[in-house]
Amino acid sequence: MFKHLIIASLLVCAWLGSAYAEEDAAIHQELRGLLKQAENAINSGNYDAMLPILSKNLRITPINQEFLSSRKDVSDYFKKWFGEGGYLKKLHITFTPDALTELSDDKSWGLVWGTGEEDYILADGRSFDMKTRWTAVVVKEEDGHWRIRGMHVATNFLDNPILSAAEDSVKYFGIGGLLVGLLVGFGLARLLRRRR
Repeated sequence: MFKHLIIASLLVCAWLGSAYAEEDAAIHQELRGLLKQAENAINSGNYDAMLPILSKNLRITPINQEFLSSRKDVSDYFKKWFGEGGYLKKLHITFTPDALTELSDDKSWGLVWGTGEEDYILADGRSFDMKTRWTAVVVKEEDGHWRIRGMHVATNFLDNPILSAAEDSVKYFGIGGLLVGLLVGFGLARLLRRRR
């Protein structure tokens, strides 16, 4: 009899574990959908398409370290920086989580982090590929849908293509300045010799 109780208990535990695993699988599937919808909205230039997956009370810090605290802020940010009349022509982004979202015990919020590939195309046609790291907090809201509540995106400010381009331009300006200095010096020396 005791043996039957142990077997029954193990079966119940296995069944509960399976039910939780299925529930978590559905949650992770929905969360992957959030990430994909954000990517598609950004890559297509239809930035407002990501607004429904953002919490109304969001807190986002994008790569340029601005602070966005509403859906309107997110929409304005992308419209200011990208596309028609923006500083940059286009952005293509890929978010890759490092692991499944860590869910709270009550499955009401989660924490996820990963890497990003961000390809910025400037108005003059130049392209900068940025490697980023990101962290996001997702919440299950009152309507039963998961949304992004907070996100922070960062890049290595010591090793990125914009810094490399700036360093290269300093070298070119330095070489250019040296050449101009030599030409001016040569010209002045020649002028002084003529006067003598």
